Amino acid sequence: MTKLLEDILRQPDELLGSLAYSTGDGASALREAAGLVGESDHVFVTGIGSSWHAGMAVQARFDAAGKPCRLVDASELVHYAPFPSNATLIALSRSGRSVEIVESLPKARAAGTRVIAVTNTPDSPLADEADVTLRLEAAFDHQVSVTMYSALTLVGGLIAGCDAGLADGLRRGLEASRDMLSEWRERIDDAGWFELSAPTYFLARGGSRASCYEARLMWEEAAKAPATALGTGSFRHGPQEVVTDALRVGLWLDPATLHDEDLELVKDLRSLGTKVMLIGVDVPDDAADLVMPVARMPDGWQFLVDIMPAQLAAEHLSRLRGVDCDAFLYCPYIIESEGGL
Repeated sequence: MTKLLEDILRQPDELLGSLAYSTGDGASALREAAGLVGESDHVFVTGIGSSWHAGMAVQARFDAAGKPCRLVDASELVHYAPFPSNATLIALSRSGRSVEIVESLPKARAAGTRVIAVTNTPDSPLADEADVTLRLEAAFDHQVSVTMYSALTLVGGLIAGCDAGLADGLRRGLEASRDMLSEWRERIDDAGWFELSAPTYFLARGGSRASCYEARLMWEEAAKAPATALGTGSFRHGPQEVVTDALRVGLWLDPATLHDEDLELVKDLRSLGTKVMLIGVDVPDDAADLVMPVARMPDGWQFLVDIMPAQLAAEHLSRLRGVDCDAFLYCPYIIESEGGL
């Protein structure tokens, strides 16, 4: 068994632990972070790599709560985006040591911007400089970000709002997802969706865009295969010209928004020979070439679990391609300089 697969299989339990901490011993820090956001005129969310993808989910939770925030890639934030007055920065980073995150801190301080750290490393430069630190309290992954990514979406999303009912719903959804791991693996093993060198597009809406973009990164990091991620709506404004019978598409189905329209898109893609993996709640088995059902989550929180089938798919593809998903060829675990490969 690969280390990546081990990380994926323990992920639901790690997230349950992170949730228990955030709503238990970490609840006072979570309330303090929410208070800083509530007092601010401007809220920024930043991260890079998997952490930036996690920021898409966090932004979706703030949007749903009626608290708009601005998501900025950390490398862009450092060099281009000024902080206005009375702003708060939510910085997402598993290590708290990525160069762009560290370099953003003096800029925030100079502007009087308050900093909320969401990290798994409480002794990191990020945590040391933050006004409030929210700890993930989960085990680090071997290499590719698995639980670290999803725990950032969880804890960051809770800043936008959390009550006992939400926590209970998240807990039930995570427990149900743990029970679905074996089914997902069986569906993947039996699927004809995989092709070693097929061009692959991932499409999603809302908070599941985080899963969509993270799946693209896992294709690149774990399977060493190129892929593209887009909003489902954006795909329909030009990129659909790439559709052929060689294309593979992974699509996340939102349970409430444009559900039927996206099923129609899947039908059209398949009529042109494209093979589709469909991830969502209560999806008929004949709706796609590979259907990955997910547990029903509290409204707007499907992203927390709908990345898991895609993670398993990336690990499976790495073995089909004969590449080592547990080792990076060029990328260090933590990027601590801005030059070179």
